[in-house]
Parts: sequence; structure tokens; C-alpha cells
Amino acid sequence: MTTNPTATQPVTRYTRTAMTLHWLTALGMICNVALALTVDYLPDDWIRPVIDTHKSIGITVLGLAVLRILWRISHRPPEPPQDAPRWERAAAHVAHVLLYVLIFALPISGWLHDSAWKDAATHPMSLFHVVPWFRINFIMDLPPAQKEHLHDVFGAIHTSFAYMLYVVLALHILGALKHKLIDRESALSRMLP
Repeated sequence: MTTNPTATQPVTRYTRTAMTLHWLTALGMICNVALALTVDYLPDDWIRPVIDTHKSIGITVLGLAVLRILWRISHRPPEPPQDAPRWERAAAHVAHVLLYVLIFALPISGWLHDSAWKDAATHPMSLFHVVPWFRINFIMDLPPAQKEHLHDVFGAIHTSFAYMLYVVLALHILGALKHKLIDRESALSRMLP
């Protein structure tokens, strides 16, 4: 009987699927940040298409997040560098947990915000103007005043999550650069093809 020699070896790199999901999620989130920060400066006739694209990317990121969790459950990631200080490993763990929370919280809060939009019923949503997408009915069916209030609340929550993302994402990137440029570790290469 032969055994799989890789079964006992430590995992040193993320799988190609994990890398692909990571970079697609990162690209989607960065694009959405750019769209959100520029929408107020665009001509009026560009605003609705940009917002619709922002929504489509957000729902796509939510789908990618679900796939990432499913993949992560069934595929063990590499261990963090053991020679890093304990506080640094703890900070990296907290940052990763926060990133996962925000990867879900941002699209869900945006979806709730969009579902409470007063004109949602007359402006159907579709992903990238191709795939019809539903809004959350129990919110759309609320009385107009309540829906308008929730639209403001969900919008504020969505914006707060976005600011949290800016901070956590900046820390994540700075941490990866620190490992690469200062510590001369290959932590970043674990997530590169």
C-alpha cells in the first residue's frame, strides 16, 4: 500500500484556485472602491450605469466570497511564518478575519441598501446588464416611509463598512509589503502564481 507523500508535508503555498479567488475578489473590491469614490464627479448620464456596475461587482464579490469560504473549508491554507513575532501573527489573523467579514458585509449591506431604494421597483437590477438579479422582497414591500429610513440606515452602514475596508485593506497590503521588502520573507509569493 502506497501513501501520498504530500499528505504529511506542510502546505507552503495557496492553491491556484485560492489564488484566483483571492485576486478576483481583490480586483472586484478595488474596482468598486474606485467607482464609489469617483461617482460624484461623473457627468449625470454616467451615474446610473456606474452605480449599476458597482452593484454587479458587489454581487460578484459576494459570490466569490462564498466560493472562497467553501474552498477554504476543504483546503488547508499555508501556516503563517512561525518566526514572526506572536503579536504580528495575531494581527495578521485579526486582519484576515476582518477582511472576510467585510467581504461579506459590504455586498450584503449594499444589497439591503439597494433593496430599500424608493425606485427599486421601477428600475430592475441585472448583473452587468445581462443576468436579471432580484432584490430583497421583504424590504421592497415595506411602507415607503419605513423603506426610505432603512435606505438611509443601510447606506450609512455600507459606507461605514467601506471605510473599515480601506483601513484593513491598507494594513493587509502594508503587512504583505513589510514581509517582502523588510523581512525578506516569501509570504507574498505564497499568494502569487
